Amino acid sequence: MKIFNTLSGQKEEFQPLSDPVTMYVCGVTVYDDCHIGHAMSYILFDVIRRYLEFKGYNVKLAQNFTDIDDKIINRANQLGIPSKDLAGKYIAEYFKDMDALNIRRATIYPRATEEVPKIIEIIETLIKKGFAYELDGSVYFRVKKFEGYGKLSHQKIDEMQPETSALADKKDSALDFALWKASKPGEPAWKSPWGEGRPGWHIECSAMSLKYLGETIDIHGGGQDLVFPHHENEITQSESITGKKPFARFWIHNGLLQFSGSKMSKSLGNLITVKNMLNDHSADAIRLFILSSHYRTPLLYSEESLLAAETGMDRVRQASKPGEKDNNGSDILDVSALEQKFTASMDDDFNTAQAMAALFDMVREINRGREQNKNVAAARDTLVKLANVLGFTLKKDIHADVTADPLIELLLTIRSDLRGIKQWQLADKIRDELLKQRIVL
Repeated sequence: MKIFNTLSGQKEEFQPLSDPVTMYVCGVTVYDDCHIGHAMSYILFDVIRRYLEFKGYNVKLAQNFTDIDDKIINRANQLGIPSKDLAGKYIAEYFKDMDALNIRRATIYPRATEEVPKIIEIIETLIKKGFAYELDGSVYFRVKKFEGYGKLSHQKIDEMQPETSALADKKDSALDFALWKASKPGEPAWKSPWGEGRPGWHIECSAMSLKYLGETIDIHGGGQDLVFPHHENEITQSESITGKKPFARFWIHNGLLQFSGSKMSKSLGNLITVKNMLNDHSADAIRLFILSSHYRTPLLYSEESLLAAETGMDRVRQASKPGEKDNNGSDILDVSALEQKFTASMDDDFNTAQAMAALFDMVREINRGREQNKNVAAARDTLVKLANVLGFTLKKDIHADVTADPLIELLLTIRSDLRGIKQWQLADKIRDELLKQRIVL
């Protein structure tokens, strides 16, 4: 199995360090409802985890909650509630959304606010080693002391554009980033050797990964927008603390969701929440829409694509349902070549688009086998097994029009009777007309 590693810029053979496979995925900043961009990332990493387990690996997955941040503080102040209450509310909403999307829960969900002692301990170590320094109650990482800064994002340090700040002239380098932020009036704060304050964003993930997964992990994941500066800074901090390289052996980054060529963002006003998506589409259709493209490519959002995904899932659901005659006949439908195509696709950097093509080929063969009175029971079981690997529930779409069910059943009975008297043309016409209404036989 080969995985594209952002660090090396190429596909590499995957061999874990030990059992279990250790995997860290950056979690959400909990100040609002999750949107379809979050769903995209977490569905993709859910599939990666499921496939690793399908291949026989045990997986220990940590996914953090950033529950203290400027966005959380600002939102809580607007609402007149404590930051802790706001974060708690949206952590609960996160679990509701992800459960509804059939995303399996991580092994552990550490929260930044519960890891402050570990974070302080790490910062103290970095200061002792000369990698960090205190300035006006805050602590900054000394970027130019770390050899290889920019290796994940493939940038040269002298070509980087630092963020502007009031302290830029006072820092050793404008690129130096905050490990600890001095408290401001009205903000949550913790006691530290440098005065009251709170952790910087980047150090949170390093601390939680080191604490729960160890000094070197197998896989670190997130969206492509996290490569720099967040993941670059994680490497810098973690390898400086431990002295061990690499911090993460494989860096996996998913492409971003776009609307008509623009990145989805709150500032552009084009966010669609998971809850709104699930009001109109099944979890399986949302998953199929996301998996129909390679995870490293941008995904263009459109209602047409989601409707097409719903139609596609109808086909898979129908083929996966047990039929009365599935076990009849001595001619057993063999789909082993398609199963091999599925695994070969997933072994090639989790190519879900090609894996889905194999599943739809399997659906077509099962439907054809049923028409030819073949024994399709084993093929159907294989389809269900592989669909589960990709996280599909195969449950009936609750958005379908159930009032039409009696009429559909009548048409199916008539079609069966027509086939019994060899009126193939009329039977096929009924099938084709039902297909136009997104009903697949």
